[in-house]
Amino acid sequence: MKIGEEHDVKITDVGAKGDGITKIENFIVFVAGAKKGEECRIRIKEVASRFAVGEKIGPAGKGASETSEESSDESSNESEEPSETSSDEE
Repeated sequence: MKIGEEHDVKITDVGAKGDGITKIENFIVFVAGAKKGEECRIRIKEVASRFAVGEKIGPAGKGASETSEESSDESSNESEEPSETSSDEE
């Protein structure tokens, strides 16, 4: 996980300080102002050895994962469509 990465997440819990909590790639991510059950797009601001801090940047795109663990770079492949192979050899 790197600073500046963006992820669609679902907030699964709320921490003692009121920050939303989600999990991405086995990192616990704290998101200020997020509420439990909220699906949002976040940008990573800080990365420590076992946790990260993100900021809400908008609503989640389609298909925010329940655990958020799958939302790494999969969204970048969604726009690729399989190319049609046309065979003109007859």
